[in-house]
Amino acid sequence: MFGARCLLRALRSCSSAPCPRHKPSAKLSVRDALGAQNASGERVKVQGWIRSVRSQKEVLFLHVNDGSSLESLQVVADSSFDSRELAFGSSVEVQGQLVKSLSKRQNVELKAEKIEVVGNCDAKPSSKIKVPEENFFNVPVFLTVSGQLHLEVMSGAFTQVFTFGPTFRAENSQSRRHLAEFYMVEAEISFLESLQDLMQVMEGLFKTTTMTVLSNCPEDVELCHKFIAPGQKDRLEHMLKNNFLIISYTEAVEILKQASQNFTFTPEWGADLHTEHEKYLVKHCGDIPVFVINYPLALKPFYMRDNEDSPQHTVAAVDLLVPGVGELFGGSLREERYHFLEQQLARSGLTEAYQWYLDLRRFGSVPHGGFGMGFERYLQCILGIDNIKDVIPFPRFTHSCLL
Repeated sequence: MFGARCLLRALRSCSSAPCPRHKPSAKLSVRDALGAQNASGERVKVQGWIRSVRSQKEVLFLHVNDGSSLESLQVVADSSFDSRELAFGSSVEVQGQLVKSLSKRQNVELKAEKIEVVGNCDAKPSSKIKVPEENFFNVPVFLTVSGQLHLEVMSGAFTQVFTFGPTFRAENSQSRRHLAEFYMVEAEISFLESLQDLMQVMEGLFKTTTMTVLSNCPEDVELCHKFIAPGQKDRLEHMLKNNFLIISYTEAVEILKQASQNFTFTPEWGADLHTEHEKYLVKHCGDIPVFVINYPLALKPFYMRDNEDSPQHTVAAVDLLVPGVGELFGGSLREERYHFLEQQLARSGLTEAYQWYLDLRRFGSVPHGGFGMGFERYLQCILGIDNIKDVIPFPRFTHSCLL
């Protein structure tokens, strides 16, 4: 009993007396750690993957990267930390003191006090898992080619809406600019009455996004411009400083007909524009992005607004063509008039399937429009990368869906 009381008093004494503690380590990204101005021994925690290991008699050097920077952070540790688990590709959490580096190769380094391997790098291939096929929805379903129709519903309540997600196309193409699965930024805007207003939003999105990327990720962009696309920096600046041009589809066809270049596909009014046509038009316009507007009704989907301009009969559609890529944006004013949309659906045999869409025009319909921008093509455009399969981690295209 006496021993128990003594132990209790001792525990109470320890719990009430202040105990010396290390200041908690602040969690930093590799980018923030490398950019630290006053590296004077503050305790930090960095998580990432080992990019290289160099072991000496008394010192262990690791280079750790978390994807936030092209440059890795050097970790210096006592050789007692050396382990087979500290291998290339292993994920680690390192705690220690951020100090000025003695080496001229980097400004700071992390003097490790604790290294924890979060995940080993196991090179053994994993076995494939077979998933049984099931009729999950009890009705035939299809992969989406766009979120536009859903956005039109939402724009009836929130005025300006957008989405960013995967879309799918079953185009039998092996070209450098087509994928079966790609990502798209899509937007819908209510109370939009002209293509001019829509094009202003599209141009603003391109320029604002690009300037943000150049400001926040200069090293990544410079890497591509230096080693993959020399001269792309100047071409990009040329796009940003000039107002985008506007020509009609009819004017575009006339320009192509008068071109000295021989095209694989002969340009003619009523035919779609091909990549070779799009790239020529951009060059003809001085390598400035160009909007092509008012396409023939027969070329476009049922939801695009009828211009009522017989005998040509065009719709208020717009494509933005950019250097090196061709079409980047596609958009239109949507047909908000009930009877016009009803006639278009009837011609296409889609009235029953899209009755819900037609009903949107019955209850508070407003002039509206929207667009979609292919994200991978956008990356091609600003980085100067020729093949679209090089700007997506897992490219899926005709006859290829490995992952």
